[in-house]
Amino acid sequence: MKFYCKPTLTLFLLLYVAIQSAQAQDTLRITLQDAVRIALSDNPTIKVAGQEILLKKEARREAYAGLFPEASLVGSYSRAIKKQSFAMMGEVIEVGTDNTYSGGLSVSLPVFAPALYKSISLTSTDVNLAVEKSRASRLDMVNQVTKAFFQLLLAQDSYEVLLKSYKQSEDNYKISADVQMRSLKPTVVSARNGVNLANLQLKVLMGMESDVKVAVEGNLKDYEMSMFTRQAMPRPDNLTNNSTLKQLELNALQLKQTLKLQYTNFMPTLSASFQYMYTSMNDNFKFKEYDWRPYSTIGLNLSIPLFKGSNFTQLKQTRIQMKQLEENRINTERQLTMQATGYLDNMAASTEQVVSNKEAVFQAEKGRTIAEKRYEVGKGTILELNSSEVALTEAQLTYNQSIYDYLVAKADLDLVLGIDEVTEQ
Repeated sequence: MKFYCKPTLTLFLLLYVAIQSAQAQDTLRITLQDAVRIALSDNPTIKVAGQEILLKKEARREAYAGLFPEASLVGSYSRAIKKQSFAMMGEVIEVGTDNTYSGGLSVSLPVFAPALYKSISLTSTDVNLAVEKSRASRLDMVNQVTKAFFQLLLAQDSYEVLLKSYKQSEDNYKISADVQMRSLKPTVVSARNGVNLANLQLKVLMGMESDVKVAVEGNLKDYEMSMFTRQAMPRPDNLTNNSTLKQLELNALQLKQTLKLQYTNFMPTLSASFQYMYTSMNDNFKFKEYDWRPYSTIGLNLSIPLFKGSNFTQLKQTRIQMKQLEENRINTERQLTMQATGYLDNMAASTEQVVSNKEAVFQAEKGRTIAEKRYEVGKGTILELNSSEVALTEAQLTYNQSIYDYLVAKADLDLVLGIDEVTEQ
């Protein structure tokens, strides 16, 4: 009997290892840079922003197309209900025919069209604004993915801390810590659900299906050293690359161009035209007998505006909008400066908290070790041991939270400063 059990157990272990290996291969393991890169490639919001740029470029090509000649085939037919007549020497003479046909080629070309030239400049600014809005979507996506990635790390680290504490309580339960173990069970389950939710949120931002298995590399402690390195650098406060301010600048440029475009309503326009036509006039519908006669014309069309009341009101409205935009830009810049200052202060405070919390974790670990030794030699109580375990768990959770707070503040600061994390790294 013993001879057959060993191969069976060995086969079972090999099969288990093979299954675990296959599951590991099916899981996509990603770093922060991988998550951001996938999101910028597959997220629908980024794709829509890219399509908006293509849309504006097509609009610019449409404006340029106005500089080229327009050609069309034209045709007309008219039926005389009553022919034109005139009196001559006491007799009434009718002129014309019952049916008049004409058809041919008509070509027009703008020679001097100031409104068209300004419209082209306006569409070019539209393209630049669409590009900047796309960059804003990219920066916002980097910010969301970064925070979602760190949220998942926090959830995982917290779950591991609680799970470790729960296992320790199980060991203590073998002695007498039944209450503590049972009280930790709902917290562990909630933490596990938090990990699943954070994982799902990250996959949504990356444009992945929910059934794709994704695992993130590393933990929050890996970013501790970069915190102190960043804090040793000069405080960044330059809003030059802020996307909101850049968009406001482009909006101001659009209004200036719109004002110039409206001034063209007071300017003359000149266009050239050419026609090559065939015409036929007949009193019947015997098409085979029609005699078609060609003629051609070339000319210039000059239009000089004299007065249109709405042109003046449009100018006033645009000037008011320019003043409003300038006030909004000043207010926005002040708010962004305040946000950047707040994020920098939060980062500095989180750095100090990390140092303090790390020391607290060290002291809590030391306290639990002492409590275990005291309990083993009979000088301590199970209550003292449980209290040391709770203190260690709280210290570790607080330590992880302080690192997370720093990383989130840094991600928000990068968004305000217009820093692309992928390009930097």
